[in-house]
Amino acid sequence: EFAVTQPRLPCFKLGIRFGRQDMVKRFQKSGRTGFYLAVIEEGEISPGDPITLFPQAQPSLAVADIARLYAADESEQELLRQASEIAGLPESWRAYFRNRLWRPDS
Repeated sequence: EFAVTQPRLPCFKLGIRFGRQDMVKRFQKSGRTGFYLAVIEEGEISPGDPITLFPQAQPSLAVADIARLYAADESEQELLRQASEIAGLPESWRAYFRNRLWRPDS
């Protein structure tokens, strides 16, 4: 069993690889940033094994929404508040969203 914990954002090396300074920003805007998983219960999984999606205990934002909100220039107060309260999101991410919530101009 595993759970999605946060989006996987591209790093500067992507820009180096493609020879484009704007590559990281372009990749983020594409919405295809990926995600990290945490192991909840160890076990074995093989290619082709089915994966079951369980409903979340609390309403939540999609990983793509979190990644978009992280990279957004504008401040969406309600989404920032929701993101800052997602228990499964690492504290560093929640703190980032709380900080943006208190400083709407950033």
